[in-house]
Amino acid sequence: MSRPPRPVLSSLGPLSLDRDGAEPLHRQLYLALRQAVLDGRLRPGERLPPSRTLAADHGLSRNTVVTAYDTLLAEGYIAGRTGAGTFVASALPDAKPDGVQPRSEVRRGVGLSTRGRMLAGAPALARDRVGRPFALGTPDLDAFPFALWAQLLGRCWRQGGKSLAAEPDPLGHPPLRAEIAAYLRAVRAVRCEAEQVVIVSGAQQGLALMAQLLLDPGDAAWVEDPGWPGNRAALLGAGARLVPVPVDGEGIDVAAGMARGPDARLVLATPSHQFPLGVTMSLARRLGLLDWAAARDAWIVEDDYDSEFRYAGPPLAALQGLDGAGRVIYVGSFSKVMFPSLRLGYVVVPPDLVEPVRAARRHFDGGTSLVPQAALHRFLADGHFASHLRTMRALYAGKRSVILDAVGRAFAGDAKAEAGEAGMHVLLRLPPDCPDRLLSERAARVGLTVPALSSYSAPGAGAGNGLLLGFAAHQPEALCRAVEDLARLAAKGDASRHLP
Repeated sequence: MSRPPRPVLSSLGPLSLDRDGAEPLHRQLYLALRQAVLDGRLRPGERLPPSRTLAADHGLSRNTVVTAYDTLLAEGYIAGRTGAGTFVASALPDAKPDGVQPRSEVRRGVGLSTRGRMLAGAPALARDRVGRPFALGTPDLDAFPFALWAQLLGRCWRQGGKSLAAEPDPLGHPPLRAEIAAYLRAVRAVRCEAEQVVIVSGAQQGLALMAQLLLDPGDAAWVEDPGWPGNRAALLGAGARLVPVPVDGEGIDVAAGMARGPDARLVLATPSHQFPLGVTMSLARRLGLLDWAAARDAWIVEDDYDSEFRYAGPPLAALQGLDGAGRVIYVGSFSKVMFPSLRLGYVVVPPDLVEPVRAARRHFDGGTSLVPQAALHRFLADGHFASHLRTMRALYAGKRSVILDAVGRAFAGDAKAEAGEAGMHVLLRLPPDCPDRLLSERAARVGLTVPALSSYSAPGAGAGNGLLLGFAAHQPEALCRAVEDLARLAAKGDASRHLP
């Protein structure tokens, strides 16, 4: 029994044909189809409707459509495949007909808002290529139990049924929120109830959401310098005026922040594991920041970056757990612990912000997809998350030791590796005669992804001279070879003279 023909979905759209005009209909149809190809509405390789279908859809005779198709075929705009149909040609004619231009050549300038221009112009670093050492922020995907995750997704669909197809709660799946609240209370000493937990599509969305809710255009906001560009972009999208505040061995310099931005409405900080320096904020600085925020009625957004992977010292309590005035908003994510495309994070907000956040989510995006939330709930509740975290912590601790040993051997004191007590990367401090940006550019040409420390600072700031070496996604043998390759590049004398 033969299958019925598959329906053809075309991006052709409506056709403007003047049935009373002097131009024959087959000529009008030919011109309309040719224009659709040239301006990109019909793309190379896209299948056109069969002549009978197109004729029936537009009230034309089949001969009219066949004549138009034959003309396009003769000019090289379309091609026929025996038994498959008619398709837009992969290589279009070089010469454009008179008076016809592709849409890309006649576009008007983009009219961005002030916020749009700020956001589009925000400093950003290119996405790391995962397969290249020393890509940052990507976990070891070979170690994740994807078969188990698939089983959980299937079980949730079977058991959840229509309830998972309904409109989600803007704040997130209630069972997952309760599980996250219990986890944070036990592991991070966060003071919260399930009602305060908001599920978001990654930590970045959580930061942007809070910035939109809490800041007016022009409001000052402290940002760590050096710091992650994505955090700055989230604030710029809300129209904030950024105040770069230096980071030293004790974390963000609160005194410097008070001097540079005494009127700030918000502070974005990473107390447990600062990126990119890897330092931990001292207790004195934490208490000083909390006192300042309470006195100024300002907000602190705590980005708990990489806190799960701690290799030395006792577990640290979150800054939020020390807050007695309700000024700290806690942000976390599962993307680095599990896998990046999961795109699930959470925000813990003070009770007074719960309803404003609910309203904002309802208006912005309606909430986060329910199915992965349900599967994540089971992953946590059944103990798989805790087991996976233990496995990854041990795995990363081994890779961390490997890369530290490799740097010590390959660089022989010319450069120093600084490994914080947590995280998925180490900082390689370079000597002054080896500029980090130039070495980073040269390393990229030989297949190494090594972001320069100075790239994470505001213009004119002095973050230091170094490279960031991510180790989580790479095998020990590859890390050792990559460190040796990097050392050879750095050993080519004065980088400022020799690096092209």
